[in-house]
Formats: sequence, structure tokens, C-alpha cells
Amino acid sequence: MWTLARRVGHVLAEAGRASMRAGRRTASGTRRMGLATASGAQRVGHATRRLTHAHGADRTGLGRLIELTAANSAGDSLVTLALAGTIFFGLPVNEARGQVALYLVITMIPFAVVAPFVGPVLDKFRSGRRYVMAGTLFARGLLCFAMAAAVGPGDVLTLFAGALGVLVLSKAYNVSRAAIMPSVLPADITLVSANARVALFSLVAAGVAVPTAAGLTAWLGAAWVLRIAMVVFLVLGVFAVRLPRHVDSPGLEEEEGGERARWRTLLNVGPAVTEAMRANAAIRLFSGFLLFYLLFLVQDEHLKDLPATTTIALLAGAAGLGGLAGAAVANWARNHSPQVIVLLTLAVTTVTAGVTAFLFGLWAAVAVALVAAFAQELGKLALDAIVQREIGEEVRSSTFGVVEALLQLAWVFGGLIGLLVSDWSTGPGGLTGLTVVLALALGWLVVRRRVRVRAREAKVSASTPPPARQAPATKDPTATTKPLTNPHSG
Repeated sequence: MWTLARRVGHVLAEAGRASMRAGRRTASGTRRMGLATASGAQRVGHATRRLTHAHGADRTGLGRLIELTAANSAGDSLVTLALAGTIFFGLPVNEARGQVALYLVITMIPFAVVAPFVGPVLDKFRSGRRYVMAGTLFARGLLCFAMAAAVGPGDVLTLFAGALGVLVLSKAYNVSRAAIMPSVLPADITLVSANARVALFSLVAAGVAVPTAAGLTAWLGAAWVLRIAMVVFLVLGVFAVRLPRHVDSPGLEEEEGGERARWRTLLNVGPAVTEAMRANAAIRLFSGFLLFYLLFLVQDEHLKDLPATTTIALLAGAAGLGGLAGAAVANWARNHSPQVIVLLTLAVTTVTAGVTAFLFGLWAAVAVALVAAFAQELGKLALDAIVQREIGEEVRSSTFGVVEALLQLAWVFGGLIGLLVSDWSTGPGGLTGLTVVLALALGWLVVRRRVRVRAREAKVSASTPPPARQAPATKDPTATTKPLTNPHSG
């Protein structure tokens, strides 16, 4: 008996020592993995800092603005994914079209109506733009805290008001960020390229944050993800205050009649800005139409090559890739005219929509989703550059507010058309109709641009004085003419 007990004790001791060795190896492996992860994250951070601060962006503050906006985009993604499963955003796709249309109007129209009022407020506080941007971030953090408390009891009113407030404040941040871009522009970078950098890093940050937020929502729940978003926004608010001081513009005293001049400027923003706004509105109209049109075609099994979930994921991936491509091409095409870029994006969208209508199918739908997202991103970046170049600083934020409202309304209107057309069209018919609309818009803009260019050339020619004619040479009366003599004559 004593021998058996000794053997059992020996076995237990060996098992304990083996467990301790395994624990030490596990701890060592975990430590090495943690150090490798931290080292990798540090290298990625250094590489990102080199990219964001390249070409003088570290001296002007553009690099810090890019990093701040990318983190802001990640915070918005956290909020969106956290609310994706709540009552506010939890409307199933297979609901009646009328309910989806009502959902679209309720969630988008109030935001588009409020947006024009954001710009004038930002213009009044030009001397404190850093604090305005920080205020939008701090306010979103507080709204996330309120929504986190409302998730548990299912307080729909608080969720709706909080989500709408986050949307409006996010747009206010974007309007203010676009207005200050010329203040942080390095000498070696164009406006299109600077806007493209901001968009590219924002899209990458959102792409990383979406799966992270989805995993955190499944693990911790929506309330804790909203609390994480709250911390993110509060920290970003501190970094916004630490932007360079030259971001703030000194306030200008309004002259007599300044309000009338301001609103007259907003109603007449110039031909270049008007042309770019109309072209982008046409692209946004098509983008909204395409989203809901293809969504209900998939739901009604008119695109049956793959399961519905796989098809929707494929279309979403194509749209994300198109947005990244648009930002990258904008950075590459920085030396080209933004007006030409806007018209080319509309032309590419029109041609792709026509080809998709003719060769309608799953892969054609994927292609048109990619091109639509590409054109939307590239056209918007060119439009931002045109507004930043053409519009004075005193009304730049107001102009951006009007631009954002117009594009948002165009997207909503296109989505409503897509809902209605998907009820009777099985695919090619709806795309054919939108192709005709896009072609008419493109033709009208090209004709108006040609007329404007000719009128400008004629005006320049009329204002240029003709070159002075030279007087004919007169004969000098004092000059003598040497007679011709024959050298052989005597």
C-alpha cells in the first residue's frame, strides 16, 4: 500500500512539474507572440506615419489631419456596426418596399435637411476651427455613452436621436475638415492629391475597423462597442485641439450687406463648382439607385448564380474596392484638371451602366458596383478640390454644407427610384433607363461647358487689342543713289 502511494505521489509530482513546464512554455510563447505583435504594430505605425507625413505634410499639419480623419472614420465604423443589430437599423431586407422606402426617408432626409445649416455655423467660428472639430468629436462621444445605456432596455427614441446626432456631427466634422484643407496644403501637393490621401487612409481605417467591430459586437455586445467608440471619440477630441494653430482663420468683420453677399455667393458659386456639383449629383443618383435596385434583385432571386448572402457580400466587396481605387487614382491624377476628372467619371459611369444593361448578369452587376463606387469617390474628391480652389474662405464651409446636402438628396432620390423600378424590372430595363438619364446629363454638361469655353475665348479675343501695324518705310531725301556704271566702259 505504501509503495502504491509513493508511486501515485511520484506520478502526481511529475505531472505537476510537466504542467509547470508547459505553463512556462505557454507564457513564454504568449510573451513572444505579444512582443511580435507589438513590434509588428510599431512597424506598421512607423510606415503609416512615413506615408501620411510625406512631401512636407509633417510641417504643415496635413499628416496629423490625415491621421485624425482616419481614426474618425474608424470610430464611425464602430458606431455603425454596434447599431447594426439594434431595432433602429435592424430592418430586414425582405420587408415590403414601402417600409424600406419609409426607413430610407426617415434616416436620410432629416440629415440632408440639417446639413445646410451646419456650414454657416462653421463659417461664423472660423477663428476656432480646431475647437469646432474637437466639439463634434466630444459630442459624438457623449452620444455614444447615451446610446450604450439605451441598448439594454431597447429605448428606440434615444437610439434614433443619438444615431441621427452622430450622423450630423460626423458630417459637420467632414465639412470643417474639407474647409481647412487649403490651410494645411504643402507646396508640393495639389488639392486633389491631399483630398485623395485623406480619403484613402480613411477607407483603409474603416476597412480594418469593420471586421474588428463585428467581432467585438459578437463577443462583448453592442453596448460595450459603443463605450469603446465613446473613448475613441473623446481621445480624438483632444488630438483635434492639438492641430496646428494656423488651421484657425482670423475672423473677418462683416461689411454692410455682408449677409446678402454671403447668400448671393451660395446661390451663385460659379460655373466650375456648379458643373462639378451637377455631375456628382448624377453619379450619386445612380449610386443610390444601384444599391437598392441590385439589393432587391438579389432578394427576388433575379441574380441566382450564387447564394443571396454571397452575392451581397460580393457586391459590397466590389463597392469597397472601387472606393479605394478611386482614392488611389485621384492621388495618381493629381496633375490633371479637376473639371476634366469630374466629367470623365460621369462618362465612365454612363458607359459602364450601358454595357451592364446589355450584358446583364451577376458579374456585370459586380463590375458596375465597382465602377459606381470608383466614380463616386473620384468625382467627390475632384469636387472638393474645385470648391477649395474656387470658393472664398468666408463661405467655404457653407458651400460644402450645401454640396453635401445636394449629394445626399440625390442619393436618397436615386434609392427611392431603385425601390420602385425593382418592383417591375428584372434587371436590364432599369439600368437602361438610368443609362439614358446619365447620358442626357453628360451631354447637357458637355454642351454647356463648350458654350462657356467659347464665350470666354470670344471675350478674351474681344478684349485683346489688335497688334499695331508698322508704318511703311519712307525714302530718305538726303540719301543719294549711286549710279550703276559698267566696269568695262571707258
